[in-house]
Amino acid sequence: QVHLVESGGGSVQAGESLRLSCAATGSTDSVRSMAWFRQAPGKEREGVASIWPRAGNIYYADSVKGRFTISQDAAENMLLLQMNSLKPDDTAMYYCATSPIGVAGNTWFRIGHYLSWGQGTQVTVSS
Repeated sequence: QVHLVESGGGSVQAGESLRLSCAATGSTDSVRSMAWFRQAPGKEREGVASIWPRAGNIYYADSVKGRFTISQDAAENMLLLQMNSLKPDDTAMYYCATSPIGVAGNTWFRIGHYLSWGQGTQVTVSS
């Protein structure tokens, strides 16, 4: 079992930046891929970015490419998401998730791949 705790959310103006962190504890040796998802009110949860460190694979949703950067601090068992040039459409609850498999490029956003989830951290971007 992997326990995940997100932090770093907040309220910012459009164009500003935030850095989200996700601390992983427990059976972290079982983790192969990690990802950030988000869910806005009234909308389905969607993939933001995923990383498979051992393969060096990183994937992003088209809506965040060039603005968000996912990374891993393996020594600290931390997953990070640097979010720049934030837009009001980025407003959502952001969730960290882990998978026991190395997710492929055409399926990295499938929720069913990820077995462990955090409670989320709220990001609000005002115009």
